[in-house]
Amino acid sequence: MSSFGRLATFLLQNGFLVVLAAVFAFFAIFTNTFLASGNLIDMLHAMSPLMTISAGLALVVMAGKLDISVGSVAFVAASVGTLLMTRLGCPPLLALAAALSAGALLGALNGFIVVVLGVNPLITTLGTMIAFRGVGLQLTNAQVERLPEGVRELGNWSVGPFFGDTLIALAIVLAVDLLHRRTIFGRQLTAIGNGEDVARRIGMPVDRLVFVAFVLSGALAAVGGVLDTLQIGAISAYLGKGLEFNAVAVIVVGGVSLFGGRGRILSSVVLGALMFELIRNGLNHLGANPYAYRLVSGAVIFAAMYADALKSRVRRAAVGAPAPGEA
Repeated sequence: MSSFGRLATFLLQNGFLVVLAAVFAFFAIFTNTFLASGNLIDMLHAMSPLMTISAGLALVVMAGKLDISVGSVAFVAASVGTLLMTRLGCPPLLALAAALSAGALLGALNGFIVVVLGVNPLITTLGTMIAFRGVGLQLTNAQVERLPEGVRELGNWSVGPFFGDTLIALAIVLAVDLLHRRTIFGRQLTAIGNGEDVARRIGMPVDRLVFVAFVLSGALAAVGGVLDTLQIGAISAYLGKGLEFNAVAVIVVGGVSLFGGRGRILSSVVLGALMFELIRNGLNHLGANPYAYRLVSGAVIFAAMYADALKSRVRRAAVGAPAPGEA
């Protein structure tokens, strides 16, 4: 293999890490406070809800499906928990259990529509994304609802130098990664993503596995919504809005294939979320136009999607398989 070929292979396999290091170095050099320990800890704090939601979504994507309702699920679940405390006086632990149950129930509804009714996952979750957002707005009357004072203080809870939600998010991502890599459930999800028809023919309970993946996605979206609410100290009509697309971007940029069946959740979720938080935080320190973040993020997403498609093409060429849509 020529030097150019080796370089191309290296960049194809490790290009994301190269870009991540380059972005970090750029902001470290051209800003004065980017490397401050407080700023780095704040970045981990800010990306905690997104990491949690992305971890649940990654399980669905591993099975070759998609759930773009997670932002709305987070909003509804957080609204249920908050309103139970503020309007009915429920204890925080009971309200938390209700929020997580609401998220799992909405995830189960997605799974039912996809598995039992046989509706395309993208169409299903596009519809429920809109419907769930409407439910949340109806519950809150599109008004800001502040958390009780004692609960609001949990948003600043820390263990040593790190915020508590950072440790919770990392623990959840690690647990989901272990579930994916070390259990029969996780390996079967990967097998479904690599070929659902084959998985059915060899006797895997495909429908049940996909349904459970949607339930877990909904439950973890609820956890992410709770963490986001604690950070803000209130729920508003904007909570979770756009989080579904951020979560998809995180796992794809981090290395999980949207075609399903490939990727490692721990590194994909943590590094993917870190990439977008580095860009947001770094541009903020540079004093850049706030709209520049979306432009740069969009370019990163496009590059990641192109790289994912290119990797798939290379793998198909190596095994002599036709590309999707080819005869």
